Amino acid sequence: MNSRSVPSKKGLHPRNPHRDQYDFNALTACCPDLTPFIELNPFGNPSVNFSDPKAVKMLNKALLQHFYHVEHWDIPDGYLCPPIPGRADYLHYIADLLSQNAGGHIPKGKQVRGLDIGTGANCVYPIIGHSVYGWQFVAADIDPISVKAAKFIVSANKALDGHIDCRLQANPDNILNGMIGSNDRFDFTMCNPPFHASLAEATAGSARKVRNLQANARKKGTLKSAQYQKAKGQPVLNFGGQKAELWCPGGEAAFLKRMVIQSQAFAMQCLWFTSLVSKKENLPLLRKQLQAIGAVEVKVIEMEQGQKITRLLAWTFKSKQQQKEWYADNSNMSE
Repeated sequence: MNSRSVPSKKGLHPRNPHRDQYDFNALTACCPDLTPFIELNPFGNPSVNFSDPKAVKMLNKALLQHFYHVEHWDIPDGYLCPPIPGRADYLHYIADLLSQNAGGHIPKGKQVRGLDIGTGANCVYPIIGHSVYGWQFVAADIDPISVKAAKFIVSANKALDGHIDCRLQANPDNILNGMIGSNDRFDFTMCNPPFHASLAEATAGSARKVRNLQANARKKGTLKSAQYQKAKGQPVLNFGGQKAELWCPGGEAAFLKRMVIQSQAFAMQCLWFTSLVSKKENLPLLRKQLQAIGAVEVKVIEMEQGQKITRLLAWTFKSKQQQKEWYADNSNMSE
C-alpha cells in the first residue's frame, strides 16, 4: 500500500495520536480483518468507505487495537460505532481541564475517576481514558444490551478488567441520579448527549449524512457506480445507533437541562461536570441555568475536528481554592 506522507487532520488536540492520517499498513498489520475493506483512492492512498457500517466498525477495531492495545472489541449490529479520533479529543481536553487544578500536571492513575454517561455498547470513552491516562471509570447506560456489551469488552481485555465499572441506569428520566452513590467521588463526568428530538429527525439526519458521504466518495472516485446504485435510496446509519444513543424527547437541549439540574445534588462529590454540546444555540440557556443553580465556574471549550466544530461545556460548584484542594493530597497522581 502507498504510505506516502499526507497532511495532519485539522484541529485535533496536540496529544491526539490520530492527528496524522490513518496508517493503513500499521493498522492491517495488527488487525488483518481490516484488509478487505481498504480501497485505493484516485491519489493512490488507502482509505475505507465511510458510508459502509462494516468498514467503519472494522476500522474502529483496528484503531483500538493499534493505539490502545484492546485485543477484543465488538458491538451488536446496529449500535453506535463512533469515530475514534473525536472521542479521544474529548478525553484529552478533560485532561487539560483537570491539570488546571493540579499545578499544570495531568492527574493520572487509578485515583482519578470519571463517569461516562451513555457509554453505549462501544464503551470507547472509558477504554481510551484508562488506556492513555490510567483513569478509573463508571460507564453508565439506560440500555441493557449496551451495558451487557460494554461489560463483555471490559472482561475480555485484561488491561481493562477491574478498571471500568459498567452500570445500568434503571430510570430513563435520570442522568446523574442513581449513578452517583453516596460514597462516590468523581473528578469528572462526561457525556455525548442524544442529538435529535425524535426518531424521524434522527433518521432524516442519518440519511443526510450518508448522502453527503456518498457524494464526497463519488467526487473523489472512491465509490463506484454499482456501489452507488446499490446504496441509492437505502440510507443506513454508517455509525449505527439505537434510540437512546441518537434521540430523546426534547433532544439535546432537554437532555442537558436535566443534567444541569441534577448536577446540583452532587456538587460536593464531583469536581467537574462536562458534556459535549453540538448545537451552539443551546449554550445561552444552559449558561443561564447554571448561573441560577449556583455553578461557580463555567467553561466552553471549542473542539475542531476537520470541518466540524463542537463544544465541550464544563462546570463546577467549587471555588478556585477548593479546586486546588481537591488534588492537594494526591501529588503522586500527576505525570
